Amino acid sequence: MFKKPEVKKTTPASSTQAKKSNKRQGKPRSGSRKAQTPQGNVLSDNLRITPMGGNEEVGRNMTMFEYGGDIIILDMGIQFPEEDMPGIDYIIPNISYLKGKEKNVKGVILSHGHLDHIGAAPILLRELGYPPIVGRDLTLALVKKKMEDYDKNSAENLKIIRVNAITDKVRLGKFEIEFFDVEHSVMDAVGVIIKTPDGTVIHPGDWTMDKNPTDHTMVTYDHLSKLPSPRILMLESLGATDTRPTQKSEVEMYKNLDMLVNNAKGMVIIGTFSSQIKRIGKIIEYAESIEKKVALDGYSMKMNIEIAKELGYIKAHKNTLISVNDISKYPRNKVVVICTGAQGEGNAVLSRIVNDEHRFIRIMKEDTIIFSSSIIPGNERTIQRLKDDLYRKCDNVIHSDILDVHTSGHSNAFDIKDIISQIKPDYFLPVYANHYFLKEASKLGQEVGVHKDNIFVLDNGNQLEFSEGKAKLLPGKVDTSYVMVDGLGVGDVGEVVLRDRQLLAKDGMFTIVVIIDSKTKKIIGTPQITSRGFIFVKENFDLVNATKRVVEKVVKEKTSEDVAINWDYVKNNIREAVGSFLYTKTERRPMVLPVVIEV
Repeated sequence: MFKKPEVKKTTPASSTQAKKSNKRQGKPRSGSRKAQTPQGNVLSDNLRITPMGGNEEVGRNMTMFEYGGDIIILDMGIQFPEEDMPGIDYIIPNISYLKGKEKNVKGVILSHGHLDHIGAAPILLRELGYPPIVGRDLTLALVKKKMEDYDKNSAENLKIIRVNAITDKVRLGKFEIEFFDVEHSVMDAVGVIIKTPDGTVIHPGDWTMDKNPTDHTMVTYDHLSKLPSPRILMLESLGATDTRPTQKSEVEMYKNLDMLVNNAKGMVIIGTFSSQIKRIGKIIEYAESIEKKVALDGYSMKMNIEIAKELGYIKAHKNTLISVNDISKYPRNKVVVICTGAQGEGNAVLSRIVNDEHRFIRIMKEDTIIFSSSIIPGNERTIQRLKDDLYRKCDNVIHSDILDVHTSGHSNAFDIKDIISQIKPDYFLPVYANHYFLKEASKLGQEVGVHKDNIFVLDNGNQLEFSEGKAKLLPGKVDTSYVMVDGLGVGDVGEVVLRDRQLLAKDGMFTIVVIIDSKTKKIIGTPQITSRGFIFVKENFDLVNATKRVVEKVVKEKTSEDVAINWDYVKNNIREAVGSFLYTKTERRPMVLPVVIEV
């Protein structure tokens, strides 16, 4: 039987119990095939799966499940901006489809605590009226912290269903939820089973297979093959093109990290993801065993470790952990710094260190720099520049191309075939990766016996409906266009604003200020010109003066002393004339901004 879920509404000081019905709700009667929201929007009675993000990119992971008029959501992640998105902080899933359906959202399940799976929760949970969230301890703690960072005291609105054990069972509306163990690069990751009469969805979230684990028995998935049919496997497929026969093992990685930390002649600086809590904990333990001090740097790094210490996942290590401010009090060869910034982020710790902008750390030739992280797709050039700069300053830069100092949280092609063979799904949906990864994963599914017609590679917004054991791809798509976050603005930077930013970044800006006498309609003085990102005015006097003459000609031709001036008409003509003139002289198209002032 499914237990009554423990629902908690958090407050700053304590948690209180909230009642939640556990009445088993069956499938609606056959005579009522559609459920209606109060606004009249039609909801699916059958099981319907809709990727809201994550199926055409790395990040923004979110999947919506509908059944019998109820909705649940798995993950609410962010996507980091691409190179052609200047000024954008991150991108979140588009939930316009759920407007008017907020009361139908019975819960949000969070598979693990990476930002590409929980980063959008502070924004989207508020927009949905704070439905219950389901997850394990570390995941929930990270969500609370993100909520407080985004909007102080907002975490007290959370209604929490805590997954205490992998055997827990939860009911969310008409959905029956179970869980299973998975391995990933962050603690408390969990696989999710979603049961409905139309099908059983099996979703590991992000996952990996460690064939030689250091502190637990190997995780297997054979038991999932016994779940009710049709079994629908939704499998994160980022490693589908990795055809290396074996994954790097944790045993070898920790052996190498220990060796580097022990043998270092100078300071050790390890750049890694702040979510690598288990790895950070083991580095601290080893440093303590050889009487070295450890300094953590980076806001997310310190925050995550503090949360892990509160949960008991990492020991306090009071005599080993030091403040980064106190590094100079110890010999360099007795200090290990674990920091963020291995992806080359501009303001992150490792970038500030290499640019000599860090207040307390300066790199020396005998130091050892370790990249204990993978390259997130899209960051290749940034990381290469960071490595180049580090190699100029330090003789000991270690990364995975040289030595096994990182293990991925994602499985390879052989593991994908292995897990499919163990689960034996009736339907296979590769998810959570770029389209070409999903297509390659679909081929792997066919290689191990899944029929081609039972494999669906969905785009964001596609809707796949299951009824009477059969799957049907519905026509049309749900709107999953980008919702961009810039500072405190959510969705206010659209295509037009982004296009203007791209134009400014590409060819710059050219501003002309013209002051016109209201009586004579003649220019007072000369037009004033300012350029940003186009030309350096002081070195291009000939072009500037020629442009001024173009402006004076336009004003003379488009104004009359006897007729009231249509200022928009004059500005548009200046913009067109100056734009054309500058292109003929430079073959560049800056954004031309004319300002006409009447005095």
